[in-house]
Amino acid sequence: MHANTSDLNPSSILAEASARAGGLTDLGDLPFTDGLERVIDSLTTEARLNEMGVIIARERLLGHAVNRFQYVHDRKQFPSIEHEEIKSPVFIVGNPRTGTTILHDILAQDPDSRVPNTWECMYPSPPPEEETFYTDPRIAQCQSIYDAIGNQPDGFKAIHPMGAQLGQECILLFADSMVSPLFHNQFRVPGYEDWVDNGADYAGVYEFHYRQLQHLQSRCARDRWVLKTGGHNWALQNLLAQYPDARIVFTHRDPVKSMTSYASLTDQVRRISSDEVDPIEIAADWIPRLAQIANRSVGVRDAKMSPDAKIYDMFFPHFVEDQFKEIERIYEALGLEMTGAGADGMRRYIKNNPKGVHGVHTYTAEDYGIDPDKVREQFAQYIEYFDLKPE
Repeated sequence: MHANTSDLNPSSILAEASARAGGLTDLGDLPFTDGLERVIDSLTTEARLNEMGVIIARERLLGHAVNRFQYVHDRKQFPSIEHEEIKSPVFIVGNPRTGTTILHDILAQDPDSRVPNTWECMYPSPPPEEETFYTDPRIAQCQSIYDAIGNQPDGFKAIHPMGAQLGQECILLFADSMVSPLFHNQFRVPGYEDWVDNGADYAGVYEFHYRQLQHLQSRCARDRWVLKTGGHNWALQNLLAQYPDARIVFTHRDPVKSMTSYASLTDQVRRISSDEVDPIEIAADWIPRLAQIANRSVGVRDAKMSPDAKIYDMFFPHFVEDQFKEIERIYEALGLEMTGAGADGMRRYIKNNPKGVHGVHTYTAEDYGIDPDKVREQFAQYIEYFDLKPE
């Protein structure tokens, strides 16, 4: 039996978020309410939430609404934010489960890299300060949420470690515009995801993403932003329009492996919020979506939309073989300076975080009804373009 979802309605969410944000009411001039209404519609009609799921979904929506009110307010309070320049940011982009997280974590060890931490994405107001970036009380506030639920579901840490001071993905930032694949990963909201895949205003999402980076950078800057999410594949053309000087690392892996791993991750995440999770359905739903996105991204690559962008293609087997060697190739291809401090920090992180340090993620294609031949057929354009071999 599904839980009562009457607490999930746009007017209630916005009213409580406004109260939590001290009475703020301005959501700004970029996308938000359309996505909020759509995700709530899917949460109430499709997600099969249990009682805990309703609480989690409501708190997630409230958090993003509060953030939105505060981003807009802070920009008015501190006009200098809008003059911040985001120059040549580095983006890690790829299908889920292709090494993007560990690559992001390694690059974060370079003191010249500015990686958005989970705590500042969750609680961005006021803008983080250089002097207190590692001691801000919001760190403990954020970490307490993970601690309260035993950090992660059983086995999740082996799949995707999380914590207040670990790097965070741009799909969490996107959710402050209410346009993000994050929601369909956490909850079963296929109707909403159809819109995210094919109808959302990504130009507006990326304009707000730029404003978010300006906000987070305004009092705590580094040489370059290092950002990541497979979610950028949804709208590469908009990323390049907003950041024409972007430096992008595309990560690639046999889709059979990445799709099976992603189905397993989604399966575990959704079980917290629903008592009716079908692993076969998860794979059958997500794989064609991700194949469409991957194949579509090939067309954007072929169009060479931004002559000022720098691109490097990283293949998972090469990364597994020698992580630091691949890091050196990335730095060379993107024109990044490798300092002694950066190299030492990244080498140390690689040494201290070998494969399996957080446990082993075990799964099989059979668990999710995945036919390898069918997956490769669905990803055919992408596989052929990058000459990907079966693992």
